[in-house]
Amino acid sequence: MKKYVLNFATFFVLLLPAVPMVSQDIVPSAGKAEVRFHAGAAKQLLERGIEKLLFIRRFTFNANHVYTDYINSRWMPGGGLCVLDLKTGAIREIVPEFTNSGVVGWFDLSFDAKKIVFDFKKGADEGYRIYEVNVDGTGLRQLTFPEPDEEELIANYRRGYHHGTDDMDPCYLPDGGIAFVTTRCRFSVLCDSGDGFTVKNLYRMNGDGSAMEALTYSPLSEATPTLLPDGRILYHRWEYVDKAAGNCKALWAVNPNGTGSVEIYGNTISFPETKVQARAIPGEPNKIVMLGASHWINNAVGTVITVDTREPLRSANTMKYITGDVAAFAHDGFHFKDENGEWYHDKTGKPGRLFRNPYPLSSSLFLVSHKPAGPEWHDRSGYDIALLDGDGKETVLIKDTAISLWHPYPLVAREKPPVPTGMTTDAELAGKGLARCFVTDIYAGMDNVRRGEVKYLRILEQLPRPWAARTADNGDAAGMAHKAVGDGFLSVKVQHGVVPVEDDGSAHFLVPADRPIYFQALDKDFRAIQTERTYVNYRPGETRSCIGCHETPDITPSPATYVMKAMKRVASVPQPQPTQNEACMVFDYERQIQPILDRRCLECHSGDKPAAQLDLSGRAKGVYSVSYHSLIGLSKTSRQLLGNRAQRNEDEASNSIEYIPPYHTGALSSPLGAMIRGERQTAREMDGVNLYTEKLTQSHKDLHLTEAEKMMITNWLDVNCQFYPAYWGRKNERYRDSPDFRPAFTFEEARRTEK
Repeated sequence: MKKYVLNFATFFVLLLPAVPMVSQDIVPSAGKAEVRFHAGAAKQLLERGIEKLLFIRRFTFNANHVYTDYINSRWMPGGGLCVLDLKTGAIREIVPEFTNSGVVGWFDLSFDAKKIVFDFKKGADEGYRIYEVNVDGTGLRQLTFPEPDEEELIANYRRGYHHGTDDMDPCYLPDGGIAFVTTRCRFSVLCDSGDGFTVKNLYRMNGDGSAMEALTYSPLSEATPTLLPDGRILYHRWEYVDKAAGNCKALWAVNPNGTGSVEIYGNTISFPETKVQARAIPGEPNKIVMLGASHWINNAVGTVITVDTREPLRSANTMKYITGDVAAFAHDGFHFKDENGEWYHDKTGKPGRLFRNPYPLSSSLFLVSHKPAGPEWHDRSGYDIALLDGDGKETVLIKDTAISLWHPYPLVAREKPPVPTGMTTDAELAGKGLARCFVTDIYAGMDNVRRGEVKYLRILEQLPRPWAARTADNGDAAGMAHKAVGDGFLSVKVQHGVVPVEDDGSAHFLVPADRPIYFQALDKDFRAIQTERTYVNYRPGETRSCIGCHETPDITPSPATYVMKAMKRVASVPQPQPTQNEACMVFDYERQIQPILDRRCLECHSGDKPAAQLDLSGRAKGVYSVSYHSLIGLSKTSRQLLGNRAQRNEDEASNSIEYIPPYHTGALSSPLGAMIRGERQTAREMDGVNLYTEKLTQSHKDLHLTEAEKMMITNWLDVNCQFYPAYWGRKNERYRDSPDFRPAFTFEEARRTEK
């Protein structure tokens, strides 16, 4: 067998004794390989009691997005799972039967340092699967396997980047289980008109691979679970509830059974867009290290950042850039500092350093995978393993000239975190697929809202898009969406009804479990004062409580001198809004809004010369209708008429993911919403809008809508003007002769995941 040539002279530090080097029988990945080893860096680790280091040899992924390495990175088998002896420099392949035959993506070490769980992809057309092996290389076993219908999945969805399912990013749990992310949820990324990108959700299984269970039900991808000192799972989550499509990828935590879902950091911080590969810093229970990256033109390589999670979530000032010469201030590529300290944008990665897989040894010393200035970000062998100090100075520990090195991890036993308390669930509620929610004071954290103004909470759900809803062509695409939903956003929403808020601001109610649920705080007319622009997956039988609206760690409850009113009664079950027959409903513009326009508006707003050049007729046009294009279009009239709406693009000034104040969007920001109730101004004052609203209301003083019509328009404005009730069915007018053209959907039909 061929051997590595081990050469440490280049990195040898004067005044330090040489570390003996031992050549190992390892098949190099591409021709003659040279491994360079830094004795000084090894000494620092040895002084900390770290004698061996685990790592991955793998060619650098070259996919086009931060989350698509398993989907569209070029197939480059090579390398494997390795251990480095820091005393001798010896490198050993842990799973020699897998060496150079596939790709290892991620791994975790058991608490007693005797076993390794890892993901491995053995062929270009096969998915990643999870395996476990003893550290000495014995006892290799496969824990996850293809789905029973895997061949059918491949046949149905193999187009472009699709194949079957993938299981990745395993993490040992304190209760003996294993957390991981997987595409077994069978959802597609919403901002992908070509429908080639799949979604990964957080799952768990027993240590032997049995009892696989979804912990989340998320419309978009999750990744890199690790453990917090208290035993919770820390993971990366991407979302966009009434936000831009790419710049909300933050850190969340859940208990090992999926209860207690909570944001850890970054849900309202635009840059870096991607916060991933996070780990708790030893001895600093509230501090984490994470990688900051852009959304695309990289595979989760970027800059190393530490965060104190006790600080307010709304502030980016809590981030400390350990590698302060590299950042991600754009949707694509990287930012580097020049010799004058000025930032400049670059998409090649060549001008500066890049990092991945930060592993904290302390708050001022990290193991990292590192690329120096020179190679491009996707250079096949550009990444080494280095020590990084608190000032951002790297010292290369080991470099392989033939292949990149990743995921440095000390081979030492560590204390097992406790199994978190508070994971008890109510069996009766769980059997009904429900969870219980308490709100102590809805006004906490909601600025400039008078007490007594919030009367109800509206319960909404953002639906993932199932693989089964895809179509073979892009005929129904709209903007970035493979299936048109509505202009300005990408996901279908459904409504579960409303629940009351007591006059002291408290609420007690039930919500559906295992669904992406979010709330709107409503006034007496059922108009949204504030929208929760994120979601929570409540587990079956879980009981959750929060202080108020947009709760952050800096908000503390007022001393309670009495029991909140809502706590004294049974939980509210979501009810229909007045004039609506069902609590659970879809939003269907053609069947809910267009009939109102037909009855009330077409006399003036139709024909060859519609009033105000606003044609509100309902004939199909493209993937929407004439009236919808008129209302949602980019004209000054339409922008003023509907008020503020969330947009899907990161460069829309109206669509910052940062915290937005009450009354900012929806019916209370809309002149149309004010006009239908005879009001002369909106609750949200904007330049020019008050005068416009007064004129609009005056000119429509003889327009009298029913309460049901007012409710439906208000509801539609509050959910960001959705057009379609479901992802299913053909959308484009050219399919008008199809039996599946724009069908009606019930609530349950809209939420289904199979045809």
